[in-house]
Amino acid sequence: MTDAKPKSKALAIRAARIARYRARRRPAPKGLLGRLGPGLITGASDDDPSGIATYSQAGAQFGYAMCWVMLFCFPLMAAIQEISARIGRVTGQGIAGNIRAHYSPWLLRAIVGLLLVANIINLGADLGAMGAALQLLVGGPAGLYVVGFAVGSALLEVFVSYERYVSILKWTSFVLLAYVAVALVVHVPWGLVLYRTFVPNFSLTKDYVVTVVAVLGTTITPYCFFWQSSQEAQDERLDPSTHALIATPEEAPAQISRMRFDTYVGMGYSNVISLFIIVSAAATLNAHGVTNIQTSAQAAEALRPIAGVLTFAIFAVGIIGIGLLAAPVLAGSGAYALGEALGWSTGLDRKPLDAKAFYGTIAVSTLIGILINFVGLDPIKALFWSAVINGVVAAPLMAIIMLMAMRHDVMGAFVLPSALWAMGWLCTGAMSVAVVLMFATW
Repeated sequence: MTDAKPKSKALAIRAARIARYRARRRPAPKGLLGRLGPGLITGASDDDPSGIATYSQAGAQFGYAMCWVMLFCFPLMAAIQEISARIGRVTGQGIAGNIRAHYSPWLLRAIVGLLLVANIINLGADLGAMGAALQLLVGGPAGLYVVGFAVGSALLEVFVSYERYVSILKWTSFVLLAYVAVALVVHVPWGLVLYRTFVPNFSLTKDYVVTVVAVLGTTITPYCFFWQSSQEAQDERLDPSTHALIATPEEAPAQISRMRFDTYVGMGYSNVISLFIIVSAAATLNAHGVTNIQTSAQAAEALRPIAGVLTFAIFAVGIIGIGLLAAPVLAGSGAYALGEALGWSTGLDRKPLDAKAFYGTIAVSTLIGILINFVGLDPIKALFWSAVINGVVAAPLMAIIMLMAMRHDVMGAFVLPSALWAMGWLCTGAMSVAVVLMFATW
């Protein structure tokens, strides 16, 4: 008994030293950028090169008539992302981990399998767009650029410390401001833009409906749900001053407030940039009769004779820059989902040897993304099938997220408030209608 007390005291001192060390490694966030994290990165990654192609096509084909879609998307997108983030912060694990704990294994396998396929196809298309954009800027072999971007992105994701990597992703998100610059250097009738944004211009023509569905499907995507939820859970695990909210309800007011601010700023930023891409394409391409854009690199090239070399270059640099953020998010969200589904050690904070399967999934996904660009697969067809798979996954996944977020055995006292519940189901309904229209107009 006399030895037990000194031993327990020594262990307590050791634990306190470890806690102080961890606290020094992760200082409290300061300023606006410090309050932003998973929401900002998720929102920026949503405007990936494939998304840029979709928004460019919307502006080129229909001018300013699509501006209202981004305003319509914002509250829906923000709601489902906040709900995803809440699940991660409240429970301490991501969406796949919670589905594993509370739902059938076959359902989990189907969702995670389809997510991986869609993410890898999307990743391959994004890498191809980045390679094509750099080729337009400096010449040379696009294939070599694809390999360089993929390898560089994967190495950063695997070997750079988590705190530094998050900082890199945050700063990379600001490359999207290139599309604000594009809109500001071309002639834009801003009065008409405002009118078309707040006064919807509906059309029941097939092409219009298909484009609206494409924009919705590009904006509200499953990989964003998984990424933000898992990042919230990981940030909670890394910060010694925070815990899963279901175990420490007293932390909830501050954490939910931070989470909501981060999510709404991130999704707002994403949708404003998407609007600027539509506006830029409408003011240049549509105004000069260019109405068929199938890739982001094609949109950049089409701008050169119409808006000048500088505008073209800014647009192309934006494709490359945001691709460097979107590629690791696509690979990482799939790895988080698969790892949580199979009970692996997951997290970008872990050393490679401590999470071999997790980092292996990132590496294999990136490798397949590279190969997609060398097997003769049409990038337009690849994006089409990625959209189809995302559509198949999105609506049922959102329904599961909504049901899970209202279960007391999952969320404890933090089931959704009525307003967020209503908006989440409205988003789920909108995506369900979009999926039905997608197949109806196939």
